[in-house]
Amino acid sequence: MNNFDIAVIGSGMGGSLISALNSDKNLILFEKDSNLGGCGSTFKRKGNYYNSGATTFVGYEQNHPIKKIFDKANYTPDIKKSEVAIRVIQNKKAVDRVKDFDTFIDNMDRVYPHKNNRIFWNTIKTLDEKFWSLQKLHYAKYNFSSYFKTANAVIEILKVFKLDVLKSANSFIDETLYGISDEYRAFIDSQLLITIQTTSKDIPLLSLALGLSYPFHDVFYVNNGMGSLFDGLLKDINVHKKEQILKIIKEKEFYRVISSKNEYKAKQVILNSSIYDSASLFDDVKIKKYYDSFSFSDQSAFVINLTLDSKEDFLHHYQIILDKNIPNAISQSFFISFSSKDDEKLSKNGYSVTISTHTKAVFWKSLSKEEYKKQKEITQNFIINNFLENFESLKKEDIIDIHSATSNTFKKYINRYNCGGKAITFKNILQTPSCRTPFEGLFNVGDTIFAGQGWPGVAIGVEVLNKELNV
Repeated sequence: MNNFDIAVIGSGMGGSLISALNSDKNLILFEKDSNLGGCGSTFKRKGNYYNSGATTFVGYEQNHPIKKIFDKANYTPDIKKSEVAIRVIQNKKAVDRVKDFDTFIDNMDRVYPHKNNRIFWNTIKTLDEKFWSLQKLHYAKYNFSSYFKTANAVIEILKVFKLDVLKSANSFIDETLYGISDEYRAFIDSQLLITIQTTSKDIPLLSLALGLSYPFHDVFYVNNGMGSLFDGLLKDINVHKKEQILKIIKEKEFYRVISSKNEYKAKQVILNSSIYDSASLFDDVKIKKYYDSFSFSDQSAFVINLTLDSKEDFLHHYQIILDKNIPNAISQSFFISFSSKDDEKLSKNGYSVTISTHTKAVFWKSLSKEEYKKQKEITQNFIINNFLENFESLKKEDIIDIHSATSNTFKKYINRYNCGGKAITFKNILQTPSCRTPFEGLFNVGDTIFAGQGWPGVAIGVEVLNKELNV
């Protein structure tokens, strides 16, 4: 039997980053699929390459956790800066989310005029800068040292943010942008759905600031697909692709990890699986009960991948905001990512385009085979028609190949129905899952635990986990 210090289950952002940080240890990483990266992977279909989902690489800058982790892994990614983080289009009017604050405010005053625009967005930007200057950020449970570090983090947050910690996003919007138009509110909420999986309705002001501020940071395009990041991070890691973990048995001094190909022993196990799907890996009643205590986050994505035959120049990212919700979705917007024209891998046969919106995971799971196909086609056609309406130089005939994915597709390839965890709100902050579990040697990492989704959020959680592993 193979003996290891650490077994990591899943090669998503969290699993890959924590593995890279512990490459000097006797560590093994398992990935069910043939592609590394989970929701951030790159895959091949009919000779074309596509990003499966997450396509925005943000936070690779000095004093941020992603840059620190990549540097420690001795890996420099092949990336280039996107001068426009995202172009938001609503009713044929466009706002470019750029890093330069004054340019951005000029854009906002032109499309969403309000006399307090500068005050609102400067507060958002300042709160974000304060957050990333925190030195003691930590959240973990089930260990005295963990609670002590978490308490110190809370004290620092209270000192830095003072009464702003208690403000809600809604109250701040209403006070500062009083009389805000429905269009402006949709502009804010549609971006929050991308970054923190919810709208401004129930979140604190600090979450609002973090969710809206990512374009004020450097945003990058990843050459050769997002999957290349995982290939680089894991170049020195013992990775077992196409090997699914079927069962994990807790023994007295180790965990027995049973896969589709072999059995292994590990002193510590890190699950990069969704926390909502982890109970199925165990027979131990207490462990199953622990994971079953977290209510399922019924939020997923509808993703369209297509190859586009066009000589036009495009930005890397767009968001289209509509007047009503997309059929079978919980959003009135969709996010578009274009490959770079000079990307030799993704753009070999034309632009590689990924379009995504938010939907309910359970909805697709409950449909019959015939109804599933019908509803999938309705959603895809609606999005494509609106996509073409907003890019008038493009025609339907320019689309060479097209296919779409739902929560059912994600379950098949990356073993999870949902995408992301629950946004941290006033109501659930104390129920947020911790990287440390009540069971010695068993940990979690990824977008369904603290600190949330996206590269910056997952990287914070990885830094916390790395400290917990080495207590």
